[in-house]
Amino acid sequence: MSTISLNGAHRTGSMAMAARRRGPVSFIRDTLLIAQRHLLRTWRVPQIIIFSAIMPVVFVLLFRYVFGGAIHVPGYADYVDYLIPGIVVQTVLFGGSSTAVAMAEDLASGMTDRLRSLPTHRGAILAARTLADLLRLTYTAALVIAIGLLVGFRFHAGVIPVAEGIGIALLFGYACSWLFALVALTVRHSETAQMAAFLVTFPLVFASSIFAAPTTMPTWLRYFADAQPVTKVVDALRALGEGIGPTTGPALYAIAWSLGIMIVAATAATVRFRRA
Repeated sequence: MSTISLNGAHRTGSMAMAARRRGPVSFIRDTLLIAQRHLLRTWRVPQIIIFSAIMPVVFVLLFRYVFGGAIHVPGYADYVDYLIPGIVVQTVLFGGSSTAVAMAEDLASGMTDRLRSLPTHRGAILAARTLADLLRLTYTAALVIAIGLLVGFRFHAGVIPVAEGIGIALLFGYACSWLFALVALTVRHSETAQMAAFLVTFPLVFASSIFAAPTTMPTWLRYFADAQPVTKVVDALRALGEGIGPTTGPALYAIAWSLGIMIVAATAATVRFRRA
């Protein structure tokens, strides 16, 4: 009789703990706590911050001073005004791809399993990873803009449109973080995750309007470049930041792409994580 009572009490306690883990308050609290852990880990390994900042700076200097003189874009007096918005979007995309490597390392090291064994909201484990990466993306995007200002880039629209454009770029980066979290949960190995992320980002970056206008590309490639999400986000940032052409259409396209990627990737990643 006492054994049955103890088993019933144990099941009741487990059910109560599971209910607490599923609540919205638990989700928010656990997300913030785990995100803080990721940020502290990054802060204690400054090489992560340094190397994540080097590549965007290299791209800015390379295309500004090496290739910039040979590239002319209609409607832009100075190539740097065309370049920097594209580099910002490239930076948040590459930064989002680092989620795949970090997530795969947590899976391989057993950190994710330890978090799952605690009374932690399951959804918070993934959300914290992407939230921490969003904060890091904000830093790297700000760095790119600062370097751009030093090499002659200028925004030509008001503060609010510029902030809206940067917000759209960060939303896209956050959506891509969920996409690459799904990649990590699928391959579950850091080196494989890195290669898979590269295969996704490479065509999206170079077959887009980041460095050159799609009108200069072959017809078949131009159709892809015009329709893909990176071009839509870059065009939205340029329209809002430079004040060139209509802004509503490009912004809506960029937001729709970002929300679509985020909803599909977050749903698939959450389902796969819970089944693991």
